[in-house]
Amino acid sequence: MIELVDCHTHSNFSDGDSTLRDNAMAARALGLSTICCTDHWGLPPWVDCSIAAERMGDYASQIAQLQEEFPDLHIIHGLECDWYPGCEDDIAQTKAGATFLLGSIHYLDQMAIDWSVDMRIWDQRGANWVWEHYVDQWCQMAASGIFNSLAHPDLPRLFWDQHRPSLDLAPLHDQMVDAARDAQVPVEVSCAALAKGLGDYYPERALLAKFLAAGVPLTVGTDAHRADRVGQGIYGLYAHLHAMGARSIQLPCPGGGWRTLEL
Repeated sequence: MIELVDCHTHSNFSDGDSTLRDNAMAARALGLSTICCTDHWGLPPWVDCSIAAERMGDYASQIAQLQEEFPDLHIIHGLECDWYPGCEDDIAQTKAGATFLLGSIHYLDQMAIDWSVDMRIWDQRGANWVWEHYVDQWCQMAASGIFNSLAHPDLPRLFWDQHRPSLDLAPLHDQMVDAARDAQVPVEVSCAALAKGLGDYYPERALLAKFLAAGVPLTVGTDAHRADRVGQGIYGLYAHLHAMGARSIQLPCPGGGWRTLEL
């Protein structure tokens, strides 16, 4: 049977509801071979879901302890790092030994793009502006060379029903594909969009097909924020990827590096 892996999970170190140990126990119960601990990180105060700076050492030590407790499970010390001006230096100074960095964009001009409680950027700037600026920043993030994978690449689709762009997204998709291909940085395929009722994965089929055609490597994850979501839907995601033409994904290894999982 093919390995089951989840390369995007959250705990109560950031905005998750479960402990790191809860997540590891859930992963083992499902027979996962690999789980990446990727709690949110960013230094500016408006990255308000971040691990507190004074807890970074405890985060690292708990992950190391769990790897000893669960020797049959690869538990990866990771972070989901927000992209913002100056984040490169912040990450280099404070990543505290993390070996798997997921790059993501949740804020533009210090305003959230995926939080229904704060819709200012959508109401003030409009969907076209959000998509254009998101893609511009996403391409800069891809080109930076500091991330191991890029999470939920078409995240603004979350508010598609209320804030649908009038512009053609195909040229923006092409920019993203070119940026990921040129940097040879993996892109995450995530179950989170299905869990949020969007009817497709992140990235949506049209964008995923372009990433695949360009030979962009892929990682997979659930973006679980509770232990009972860890690993959920990954087999279905594998089937989706295989139907789309993917034949392998990339898995981070403990301590760094990659291995390939054939689908």
